[in-house]
Amino acid sequence: MKLTLIGAGPGDPDLITMKGVKALQNAKVVLYDSLAHPSLLDYCPEDCVKILVGKRFGKTSCAQDDINALIVENARLYGEVVRLKGGDSFVFGRGYEEILYAAKHGIESEIIPGISSSYAAPALAGIPLTSRGLSESFWVITGTTKQHALSNDVHLAAQSTATVVILMGLHKLDEIVSIYADLNKFDESISIIQNGTLENQKVVTGKISNIAALAKASEIASPAVIVIGKVAALPDLSFADIETLIQQGKPVTSEVN
Repeated sequence: MKLTLIGAGPGDPDLITMKGVKALQNAKVVLYDSLAHPSLLDYCPEDCVKILVGKRFGKTSCAQDDINALIVENARLYGEVVRLKGGDSFVFGRGYEEILYAAKHGIESEIIPGISSSYAAPALAGIPLTSRGLSESFWVITGTTKQHALSNDVHLAAQSTATVVILMGLHKLDEIVSIYADLNKFDESISIIQNGTLENQKVVTGKISNIAALAKASEIASPAVIVIGKVAALPDLSFADIETLIQQGKPVTSEVN
């Protein structure tokens, strides 16, 4: 028996790996997430069994225990099961938990990594997570922990000069803003990317001081990736301004009001 764990990528179906496509083309049964683009299922054989096990914040969804049970049930029934998960299975995808559960039931696993929305969504919005002279590192943090709370790591990350990327955290935006405000980082640039990499992608950029109002006015909704740091302002600046600011070593701020 075998479990194949595929990272579907950040949304755009063209961003799945070739290895992931080949696995889908040979699939007998696929358990797929809500964030996996539906067109990816077109790669599956006509007789492939397709089961939606998506989990979305604030909506009725399949519990993780139920997904684990379906993995074992279908692996035993078909000899193998493909698990198609949004982004990369090992970046807040709970993929490792599914592998461990499968292993306990005598099922071997193959991992096929996927492109994570944590860096793909910002990239296609024109935001590099690192850039010489502006950002030397980045944090990727969950906005929804097991206890449905914002990760405490945001408090630590906010004190650094690193770019901070928060996934599944839009519903915690006010709390995130408060953390940065308590550090007097009102002018820190922040960008929110909704439906990153897709045709209906929407981006709102501002500062800690005004991002909540901007997001509300633009009716930003999940799924969204939040990027905080100097690099978040880059799409709104000219190349000349960026080069000058880097040379002078001055903070980069957006002109968005």
